[in-house]
Amino acid sequence: MKGQGATEYLVLLAVVLIVALVSVALLGFFPGMALDAQITQSQAYWKSASPISIIDGGAISSSGSTYMYLRIRNTGAYSIRLTGIIGSDGGAADQFYGIGCGISPAAYKNISDYFYLAPGEEKYFAWSGGFGTQCDYHLRAATTASVLNIAGGASSVCQNSTSSPGVLDFKSIGFQYIEYLDNNQISKKQIGRDFIVKCLPSAG
Repeated sequence: MKGQGATEYLVLLAVVLIVALVSVALLGFFPGMALDAQITQSQAYWKSASPISIIDGGAISSSGSTYMYLRIRNTGAYSIRLTGIIGSDGGAADQFYGIGCGISPAAYKNISDYFYLAPGEEKYFAWSGGFGTQCDYHLRAATTASVLNIAGGASSVCQNSTSSPGVLDFKSIGFQYIEYLDNNQISKKQIGRDFIVKCLPSAG
């Protein structure tokens, strides 16, 4: 009986190993499937993140720059004031370039002056020319260092192409913010895992 049990265990182990090897081989053979899985995992992670979640995201290239679309939500129990977007380089973009929605003429504006979020409230960064939003609150992504309205340290950015626009990939991204806890203001950081989105066809 012991010998039979050991044999059954070895057979079962062999089946599990074969299934695992086939799965790895398929993912390697179909790289698009692996990328789609990574994007799905990234989306699921950020939608469930707290206290700041990314409920929708995107990216597009225009005039050599990658513009991000980030719709964020305060999923926490307290009001917060966003003060910066932390790129994979560890630096923070603490401004956006805005026009419209009360901003005229176009100018760099401090994120902290416009991104106060009560619990459950949503706001976004976007370029209206690429994402059809009402407000032009430009936040860009780059492989270089974070500065002004640029979140830096991305491992890949969008390409100037309509057929192969590429992928925006941050191995980590995060937020710096102030949390209003009762009568106290506490400066905090939220560093999360990878943020990956397929780029839209280039806008030129």
